[in-house]
Amino acid sequence: MSDNDKAHPTTAICGFDAENILVRGKNLVSDLMGNYSFTELLLLQALGKEPTKAQSRIVDAVLVTIMEHGLVPSAIATRLTHHGAPESFQGAVVAGLLGVGDRYAGTAGDCGVLLEEIVEAPLAERQATAIERVRSLRQMRRPVPGFGHPIHHGGDPRVGRLLQIAREAGVSGQYLNALDTLEAGVQEVINKSIVMNVSAAIAAVLAEAGVPASLMRGIVLTARCAGLVGHLFEEMNNPIGHDLWFAAKERIAYQD
Repeated sequence: MSDNDKAHPTTAICGFDAENILVRGKNLVSDLMGNYSFTELLLLQALGKEPTKAQSRIVDAVLVTIMEHGLVPSAIATRLTHHGAPESFQGAVVAGLLGVGDRYAGTAGDCGVLLEEIVEAPLAERQATAIERVRSLRQMRRPVPGFGHPIHHGGDPRVGRLLQIAREAGVSGQYLNALDTLEAGVQEVINKSIVMNVSAAIAAVLAEAGVPASLMRGIVLTARCAGLVGHLFEEMNNPIGHDLWFAAKERIAYQD
């Protein structure tokens, strides 16, 4: 078979010619602009299926929930990068995005993997699956993604509301049940109360909305990008970057 006979690589996301721009088979100008929200197009573009109202409501709620975190390291990185390179708007945003990891807002995808494994197990084996996964993480001295919080020791206030929104949207509940199973497994293995954080709730509700675990961090990063843009705009108009840098300079002593 010659190279010319081989199938060409393809993309189903976007194509264009001189008159038209098509996104997942829909005309950008006549079908999408003014008719789709950002969240709806995010789902259509990524998953390739027309989003349901329930999916859009849940994902939109997640984007709102996780967009803002205050002066966490990612926001500080964005502000300090702008302080050093005010000409690079996108560089400052990227600097912050690079700092969105497992410690701040990054464990929903990992928790999503655990929930998928629990749901894929036979019903009678789901509790055992959860316990085995938690034990494996503990043996590797790794935290269980979605559990524990440095501030909300008595309960993450975002969790209940996010789960409520998913239930109101009419989800099947299998991943919400899996989250309960995982929480029970955490308590049994660790033998003490560890608060469920918003990453666990995000994993469960996104899974209920048909978002695979491999895409969950992308949803989180989309929200955080918007939040960092807000921090950057404030930095441009009410800068604190110099104070942040100077505070570090004064606080951290040189030691030979």
